[in-house]
Amino acid sequence: MAIFIDETTRLVVQGITGRDGSFHTEQMLEYGTRVVAGVTPGKGGSTFDAAGSSVPVFDTMDRAVADTGANTSVIYVPPAFATDAIMEAADAGIAFIVAITEGIPIQDMTRAYAYVRDSGVRLLGPNCPGLLSPGKSKVGIMPGHIAAEGGVGVVSRSGTLTYEVVWHLTQAGIGQSTCVGIGGDPIVGTSFIDCLEAFEADPLTDAVVMIGEIGGTDEQRAAEFVSERMDKPVVGFIAGQTAPPGRRMGHAGAIISGSAGTAAEKIAAFEEHGVGVARRPAEVADLIREEL
Repeated sequence: MAIFIDETTRLVVQGITGRDGSFHTEQMLEYGTRVVAGVTPGKGGSTFDAAGSSVPVFDTMDRAVADTGANTSVIYVPPAFATDAIMEAADAGIAFIVAITEGIPIQDMTRAYAYVRDSGVRLLGPNCPGLLSPGKSKVGIMPGHIAAEGGVGVVSRSGTLTYEVVWHLTQAGIGQSTCVGIGGDPIVGTSFIDCLEAFEADPLTDAVVMIGEIGGTDEQRAAEFVSERMDKPVVGFIAGQTAPPGRRMGHAGAIISGSAGTAAEKIAAFEEHGVGVARRPAEVADLIREEL
């Protein structure tokens, strides 16, 4: 199995005719994702043709969902319009929204987060690479060729580290069930714990890799969840072990303020709660092999 997306996913791309939207839609189609619709206001009635497919484009999400039965959306629209796109998708009946857009203001994201939560909709991101269920579906910008089908779930705050760890796992002959990038902004729709809970419930996920980074306390709370609620083994890696205090490193949420956000504190929490910790990304595959 997989979590959140699989071969039954019916995807609508918001911003399909833009530079990023069109490029990644072609990549998703080539991977085999069922892209059933695109939305760009003013482009309704046209089609997006790529990878041997012709995807209808609509002016609104309501029309796209009503005509195609889409159940998942991915958002490639500029930051100024991204929160409206998220809420439009929720209003249209989309059950799972993936927001790739980077740079959404925190105040706007606070409003969108509350809106989707109250609507009972799952949001992944923003500022995330999306997710990939190898051999089934990919939604977002993760490169499909680095992954292989298998039983290890991967959840990460860092997009590029996700790719590196997945590649090491694949090269070691260890396949993945689903690889999820939750995003590194201060406010994200899906947390480590949400993903860990889903992986624990997935009968074909045997172990989990959790990739964290400096800033905040999400990793510490996730480690507690592992020790209290999970039977499956979890191994981890924390990025930013040499980051200076007070300096943001890449992501808006990756800033150390006090001792709780340091890599050392997070690593200590992992070890305290039985999460094996790799010192380098390349060591993750060795730790997982020991657990399987």
